[in-house]
Amino acid sequence: MIDAVPVKDASAAAADASFAELTARRRGRLRRYLLANPRVMDVLVVLCYLVLVTPTAVESLIDGDWPVAALLAAAAPVLLFRRAYPVQVAAAVGALELAVTYLHPWGSNVSAGLWFSLYAVAVARTRRFALAALALTTAPLVLVYFMLAAGPLDGRLPDMAVSTPENFQLVTSIAAAISIALSNVIATGIGISVRQRREHEHEIAAWAARAQQLGSVTERNRIAREMHDVVAHSLTVMISLSDGAAVVVKKDPERAAGVLAELSRTGRTALADMRRVLGVLREDSAGGHAPREPLVAGDNLAKLLEGFRTAGLPLHYTHTGPSLPGDAAFQLTVYRIVQESLTNVLRYGRALSRVDVSIVRNGSLVTIDVVDDGRGTVESGSPGAGAQTKPDAPEPLGTGQGIAGMRERARIYAGTVQAGRAGDRGWRVRAELNCNEGAAAETATETRGNCGR
Repeated sequence: MIDAVPVKDASAAAADASFAELTARRRGRLRRYLLANPRVMDVLVVLCYLVLVTPTAVESLIDGDWPVAALLAAAAPVLLFRRAYPVQVAAAVGALELAVTYLHPWGSNVSAGLWFSLYAVAVARTRRFALAALALTTAPLVLVYFMLAAGPLDGRLPDMAVSTPENFQLVTSIAAAISIALSNVIATGIGISVRQRREHEHEIAAWAARAQQLGSVTERNRIAREMHDVVAHSLTVMISLSDGAAVVVKKDPERAAGVLAELSRTGRTALADMRRVLGVLREDSAGGHAPREPLVAGDNLAKLLEGFRTAGLPLHYTHTGPSLPGDAAFQLTVYRIVQESLTNVLRYGRALSRVDVSIVRNGSLVTIDVVDDGRGTVESGSPGAGAQTKPDAPEPLGTGQGIAGMRERARIYAGTVQAGRAGDRGWRVRAELNCNEGAAAETATETRGNCGR
């Protein structure tokens, strides 16, 4: 039996829907096209600029003031490079529009080029730099209008069919200065907002990549833990059964046949568990998708204990209090802890006369005790002092991950696992699980750890 792998591996998740794809789905078709073709966007910006300044250019040509039209036209090709050289373009356009403003201050949209260039600066540079560029390019234009407001307009005031008020020159100059300043501020603010949104998207994308990598590592650790449980338990039991069958085959063939039957059953169970573990890694597993829910372990605990008895362990099992919660994941955690503990006893215990397995439930607290009285029973992969092995027995190949795996499982239910010597001889594993706390650890399953069942 195995824990379910709740999500696909990282590569499959990335193939289904990456963050970039999710972001692109929120954009319209036109925005996606313009993002994929930036040069088209640059041409559209230039065309928009030309449309905005055309009235001023036509008016200046009618008046015979052709330098104004030439300066406005010169800014158009410069804007094509705003994406690659935003600061240089802003400086060049600012100088051109300052000259246009001085020569023809009452033209419409004379600062339109600065809108696009300041936007590009705000998108490409930091907020502080963008505000500094805003101030440096806007201040000269505002200064020109205040100078015009304080002195004569030298005939550059547009012809009016009616008489102008006494303060018309002052009011018009101040209004034009404020209008240019506000329009430049709006363009810069939009650029800053776009830059912040893009930075936010990049941060989320980086977070998603880290979460994906963490999920991949977590799933590899989960599968490695399951493979350890399957292989370590099954092979340990199978080796003990085969050794026992070799001893009794001549003396008691009938008993040897029972041992061999148990050996076959253990091998088939291990093979089925390994197929389930590997099946969650394949989308095209036989029979459709591999099951991703934890398998119910309650009915199999008795079979597990019987298998260890057949392998030669003198097991005594007691259960105190109400039955275990109906949550399959919680039952599987109890099953795995008992399985790992008994596997270590079978692998390392010597001169065993009694192995006690006790499960006690008191409200939401479930306590698991596995105690033996043998010699040399130690943590998986770490034989301690005094450990004795059978003559001619191969060196145990523990990985040291058994106790660590039990602790990982117990932490899901705010539990602990303690393993150590039980007095002068023997070994004890004690695990405490809180089935109510499990619901907080696995928020995706609301009934997980519900002791009210």
